[in-house]
Amino acid sequence: MNLKKLHFFGIVSVATCFSINVSAQGASAPDFKSMNSRASVVFSKKEDSVRAQFEKQKLTWPPEAMYVRSFKYDRQLEVWVKGNAGEPYKLFKTYKVCMQSGTMGPKRVEGDYQVPEGFYYINEFNPNSNFHLSLGLNYPNASDRILSDSLRPGSAIYIHGNCVSTGCIPISDEPIEELYIIASYVKANGQEFIPVHVFPVRYNVKKSTEYLATTIKDNAYLQQFNKNIKEVFDYFETKKQLPVIMVNKRGEYVYN
Repeated sequence: MNLKKLHFFGIVSVATCFSINVSAQGASAPDFKSMNSRASVVFSKKEDSVRAQFEKQKLTWPPEAMYVRSFKYDRQLEVWVKGNAGEPYKLFKTYKVCMQSGTMGPKRVEGDYQVPEGFYYINEFNPNSNFHLSLGLNYPNASDRILSDSLRPGSAIYIHGNCVSTGCIPISDEPIEELYIIASYVKANGQEFIPVHVFPVRYNVKKSTEYLATTIKDNAYLQQFNKNIKEVFDYFETKKQLPVIMVNKRGEYVYN
């Protein structure tokens, strides 16, 4: 298959609270500061700290691109960045996911309390979240729309502050402030789709993979699902770049 460019097929989640979408055209830091009082306070308080952390790690600020991946069992969320399209991603920081709902496996129906597993992108910037700040994911994506409940797949999945969860990814307030600032900058710099990949476990950690194997040992579907999404984990671990990801008619992820 000749895949010319990256496509994530999915629909915009239905938000449960008021949100402000950040445009990729012509946005800048002052625009972020003026759009909402809470966002303005966050930028004033944390932007210099984020910039200093980038400089200390010899990372380009602001970055041109950003990649987020989260591991459910390990309760971690990583932020990777790069200064230009040609260079590999470099790890900026790993945040703790402070609470987890559900268990191993993708989200398939509204109300199952599952954190989705699979490949998404940030489709909403919400400075008025009930959980401080939040970044929405485009769940259900094209794969979910094929494999999940056709009438009630669920929606409104966020990375957010605070420390409660019913299917979202909470990382507490200070981490979401840093993540929100970085995401705002890369969006303004032209990265229309900021990828967020959610895996059940770190596939290179023995304890985690043993837990996963025990949990899904009698579930052939989840075994195949994990084999499918692990390919992207392995690709990134080797190349520090992301593959092209598509969805076939069976809802399976297909890579270049």
